[in-house]
Amino acid sequence: MIRRPLRPLARILPARMRGENTAAIERENLRQRHEQMRDKARLRAEGRLLVLGLLFFCAFVTIGGRMATMASSPAEEPQAAAAGSPIISQRADITDREGRLLATNIDTYALYAQPPQMIDPEHSARELARIFPELDEEELLADFTGPRRFLWIRRTLSPEQRQAVFDIGDPGLLFGPREMRLYPNGPIAAHILGGASYGREGVSSAEVIGVAGVERQFDQYLRDPANEGAPLELSLDLSVQAALEDVLSNGMDFMNARGAAGILMDAHSGEIVAMASLPDFDPNNRPRPLTQGHPGDSPLFNRSVQGVYELGSVFKIFAVAQALELGLVNPQTMIETQGPLTWGRFRIRDMHHMPPEMTVSDVIVESSNVGTSRIAMMLGGERQRQFLDQLGLLEPTGVEMIEAPTGRPLLPANWSEISTMTISYGHGLSVSPLHLAAAYATIANGGRRVTPTLQHSATHPEGTRVMSEETAAQARSMLRQVVTQGTASLAEVEGYEVGGKTGSADKPKENGGGYYNDRTIGTFAGMFPASDPRYVIVITLDEPVETTGSQPRRTAGWTAVPVAAEVIRRTAPLLGMRPLVDDGGDAGVVLASQ
Repeated sequence: MIRRPLRPLARILPARMRGENTAAIERENLRQRHEQMRDKARLRAEGRLLVLGLLFFCAFVTIGGRMATMASSPAEEPQAAAAGSPIISQRADITDREGRLLATNIDTYALYAQPPQMIDPEHSARELARIFPELDEEELLADFTGPRRFLWIRRTLSPEQRQAVFDIGDPGLLFGPREMRLYPNGPIAAHILGGASYGREGVSSAEVIGVAGVERQFDQYLRDPANEGAPLELSLDLSVQAALEDVLSNGMDFMNARGAAGILMDAHSGEIVAMASLPDFDPNNRPRPLTQGHPGDSPLFNRSVQGVYELGSVFKIFAVAQALELGLVNPQTMIETQGPLTWGRFRIRDMHHMPPEMTVSDVIVESSNVGTSRIAMMLGGERQRQFLDQLGLLEPTGVEMIEAPTGRPLLPANWSEISTMTISYGHGLSVSPLHLAAAYATIANGGRRVTPTLQHSATHPEGTRVMSEETAAQARSMLRQVVTQGTASLAEVEGYEVGGKTGSADKPKENGGGYYNDRTIGTFAGMFPASDPRYVIVITLDEPVETTGSQPRRTAGWTAVPVAAEVIRRTAPLLGMRPLVDDGGDAGVVLASQ
């Protein structure tokens, strides 16, 4: 903007010539300038007041209209008018393959305190210590009378506890709504489910997050509103799981074992129908991890998935199956079993006296370490390693549990010739019981690799072929003979045609200095029915001792095998399997007493 000068020369010079006062011209111009500035400021202020008045008017009209609408509407929560699926905020349920609940949510309350609002802190502290014995009255009183303005007292309350706290009548004790994760079956499938806890917490809500097991593995799915609350369906069968855990617990007590693991798996799909680890826990009250001692002593430790052990003679069938597949032997090939077999300073012996020569089938039936070692020498270390890798025995199982990667097999640092021989009968390579179940499923289903899974599905991808159907059938025949003629005779369950192999492995010492003479891992790995297997079973007992005889017995034939037989006897009918009976006469007819 061009401003008008206060002393314009065009007026000053003529005024001087006329003898007029030029200062009057400057004062007049200054006055006019001030009047112009005043007028502009007035107009700007009037415009602003007009705009502000309009804004206030619109705001009051809007608020008044909204208040009128709310006053005339019913007293209920407004519903979204937009079409679409509602947002599901709670954690989804977990069910078994039949839709039975394994994990769900219940509404509860949390208890917190605001000390500045408390009327009688001493009375409140005393009553809370009475209602919750785990709380300390003196600590509560110190918190209530100290500088703290907020503190949590209990994350969850039962209805009875909430009423008792309400009866205290102190306005500084407040309740916050919560959803609590509930496992209605208690410790059943505890290691699979894992457990849940609270993440972010507020006074009016809390975030439930998985801390272990499938709760942690599928945490994102269970919390995803896009799933609209659809439950996570597992491959487990609740009734079979309960039966397995019951038999395994009784067997562990009867055999004086330190721990136990059991797996029942579909041989074709790899779906885990039941899987247990003992000792276990209640996920509704998940214990704290051990801070000292061996991790395997914790009830949180999953022996089926995390525990890796030398499992003994159950490995022998793998060496024989590979030799059959390569055409190096057939079931009737004679193998030298004269012992001991010497390799450097190592001596490989059999537990019992063996004849100088045995057929390949008899090597499995009689469980000859020497015979299996000689077959392994035909294979060589490199081919043995490749075959075991194809069976999935050299890497984590990949089952859908957060603990699965920790169950990594322990391989020899140098896969030497002596390692090849000892691995053939289950020493020198440590795997989990779940690894073993998957490998046996490959033999049971006709030679295709199986990947263990906890997800129930109508279809599963077909695994890669590891051995021919003929080789798998020959291996199954040998495993059947182990039950009918060999070390697993106590596994025979009338009507279900069981096949399998025992394994009794000495436990290595914790400091790495050899093996214990009186501590073993007893294992039975099998399948049923052996002629056309549908299911694979693995039972493992840690340090079992059978004491009903004159001498304590620790081998799997006396410890793990009877437990496996009872599991089959209890679970096969639950799986819809009818016992096979002879057609002749009334031999297969059983009359139930009234």
